[in-house]
Amino acid sequence: MSKPFIDVAAGLILRADGALLLAERPADKPWSGWWELPGGKIEAGESVLQALARELKEELDIEVTEATPWVTYTHEYPKNIVRLAFCRVTGWTGEPRGIEGQRLEWVDPQQTLAVGPLLPATEPPLRWLRLPDRYLLTSIGGAAGLAVFLDKLTRALEGGIRLVQFREPDWPAGQTDPDLHAAFQQVLRRCHEFGARCLVNSCHPQSWWAQADGVHLRAVDARARAAGLPAPAPAHAGLLGVSAHDAEDLLAARALNADFAVLGHVLDTPSHPGRPGMGWERYAALAGQASLPVFAIGGQSAATVKTARRHGAHGIAGIRRLLD
Repeated sequence: MSKPFIDVAAGLILRADGALLLAERPADKPWSGWWELPGGKIEAGESVLQALARELKEELDIEVTEATPWVTYTHEYPKNIVRLAFCRVTGWTGEPRGIEGQRLEWVDPQQTLAVGPLLPATEPPLRWLRLPDRYLLTSIGGAAGLAVFLDKLTRALEGGIRLVQFREPDWPAGQTDPDLHAAFQQVLRRCHEFGARCLVNSCHPQSWWAQADGVHLRAVDARARAAGLPAPAPAHAGLLGVSAHDAEDLLAARALNADFAVLGHVLDTPSHPGRPGMGWERYAALAGQASLPVFAIGGQSAATVKTARRHGAHGIAGIRRLLD
């Protein structure tokens, strides 16, 4: 017998200090005593954001003033299958209170939670929430440019960048150049000085991967690995990112249980001359099916962050404009 399928809108209600609101399920509901993100069923004719606003008014007596789509994720419970449209809520009026008698708690998602247990479907978004919202890709270009790049990287780290990808596919002396490995090590050290994580792109030797804080797979490597073909296999205990350009790439990322994907290019960019970007509508359609956090790449900067989030992006990724 097939299980009932339920569409749910769930809100990550986030204060300016980063605290997240969790609610305990009441005694008269299934999974009572477990903690979850507030929200509820999407009714016929409602959009996700409309359903979320209604549910949060009914459950918490708040009026949502600012919310954006984030990740849509499907979880199978013993008695049903739930498709959860997670949204980030960053603006509301009123003080949240448990209209149904449920306990509420503001928690720091970056730390071990003082409440629990969590509903199983609540665990992934709390893990994803720990990802920074800006992802910087290196652009050293060669040994001669390292000192200048490190200065720019330092300023970016001082400005709050906490996730960096070492990616130098066109290094003039090739991937076996000792200067390239030395550059990687210096970038890694500089990131760690500021508490940032540094991933290494799969174009670089696999012997480097365990030294980094994770691996970022090129789309071709992710597809090959997902298909079980010979391909570089991440040998690390850190983050796994995947580059994506279409739905098949995102399927590969999901099959590999990646922590996030980077999708693009979204806007026209000098690094892709003569190749127009996919645009925001196409980006939103693809990211909405990814089931994991997706960064927008291609023409991204501080000026595009709000637009990216309105279209479901976790954040933005880029090279030059994130160094400015």
